[in-house]
Amino acid sequence: MKLIKEMTQEVTVLKESDEKSGKKSYFIEGIFMQSEQTNKNRRRYCFESLNRETLRYHKAYIQENRAFGELGHPDSPTINLERTSHMIKELHADGHDFYGKAKILDTPYGKIVQSLLDEEAKIGVSTRGLGSVVQSPDGVYLVQDDFTLATAADIVADPSAPDAFVRGIMEGKEWVFVEGRYVEQDMEIAKKAIIAAPSRRINEIAVRLFSEFMQKL
Repeated sequence: MKLIKEMTQEVTVLKESDEKSGKKSYFIEGIFMQSEQTNKNRRRYCFESLNRETLRYHKAYIQENRAFGELGHPDSPTINLERTSHMIKELHADGHDFYGKAKILDTPYGKIVQSLLDEEAKIGVSTRGLGSVVQSPDGVYLVQDDFTLATAADIVADPSAPDAFVRGIMEGKEWVFVEGRYVEQDMEIAKKAIIAAPSRRINEIAVRLFSEFMQKL
């Protein structure tokens, strides 16, 4: 499956203050995902697929307080806790749109986001997931029913220029699920080939695998 990223430009920033402590809480909310329409990356999601994933994500992650997002645009489907900046608190369907709300955390990267929001910086959010696509005759990429949501929102800068951050389905890496985690398919294939190789041929096979990898860059 390919790593798929989608940018959302319109998010609302909320700041709430505790009356006793005076401490501020920061939230962002808005449309995180959209279905049944062609987006700027010429991809289209069916409502049933996104709704199924929303329900799964809500039960497995949001209700368990582990629906995290990162600051930046990671190129992996896994969450790096060191870069966590916020926690998704809500995600639900409203028509063909999917609204979300996230709380900015007091983590090192969360504090960066808080500072940006204090300066009224414009930010966007980007969903991250894995899936396959089929190109239709009119050039639209139809995201298939195997789509899996990795995070409902990463926080990204400069949403007015999404193409600089979102390369989406054409990024080239393939991901497979191995022993409870996602790994790059090329890496997994290379690992298996080297393990299975006779000792006298390891160098030969390693050179071939490296050459094949370089040709894909």
